Amino acid sequence: MRILLVSDLHYTLPQLDWVVRSAPGFDLVVLAGDQLDISSIVSLDAQSVVILRYLALLREAGNVVIGSGNHDLTGPDAQGEQAALWLADARTAGVPTDGDSVSFGDTLVTICPWWDGPAGRAAVALQLAADARRRPKRWLWVYHWPPLGSPTCWTGRRHYGDADLDAWIGEHRPDLVLTGHVHESPFKPDGSWADRIGDTWIFNAGRQIGPVPCHVDIDLGQGTASWRSLMGSESLQLAAPRAPPRSLF
Repeated sequence: MRILLVSDLHYTLPQLDWVVRSAPGFDLVVLAGDQLDISSIVSLDAQSVVILRYLALLREAGNVVIGSGNHDLTGPDAQGEQAALWLADARTAGVPTDGDSVSFGDTLVTICPWWDGPAGRAAVALQLAADARRRPKRWLWVYHWPPLGSPTCWTGRRHYGDADLDAWIGEHRPDLVLTGHVHESPFKPDGSWADRIGDTWIFNAGRQIGPVPCHVDIDLGQGTASWRSLMGSESLQLAAPRAPPRSLF
């Protein structure tokens, strides 16, 4: 199984065009949050319509899943907490999204939302616990924010990560967690696009300008992962006990 991870596209349409063109070369495309951009002059409602059209194109090309990030929140849910309400239309169109868990062969993918309060946090905890009881050979999480303390959340000045995710990784030990949110991490000497916490690999593709997004290519069959950006590329073996030293610094 070959997976393409991108995140934090922030309504950059040329980068979305690249993802659509690249999708047929992968078994699964993962959009790990912040598809929308709250700083854009285009309204979030209009942006979401465009992104849903891109999701339809990706669905035609193969398998795609999408999780929300903080930029994707468009209104209160039934509990009064902010949520990416527009992603319900993605689910209706057959694209697994926030709160869904879907199997691809021997790989279970758990898609976690960007939660905004105690009800959302509790729902994620329940989802992870339920999936832990039925985990197959491989278990993959889509979760927008990297775990606290990991180089995948290093901004260049501080670790900016999610302590709850760090605790959940320690409790459930998934095989892979696909994240984003902290744009700078792969581009900083003390940061990284990859980290291993116990049995779990963490990946954060980061964000860059231009028509091609930085991205991570994960090949579960070959046991490899590669990060590609304007800086160049780096690769690792999933069987390695830890991420290798950075080659681009």
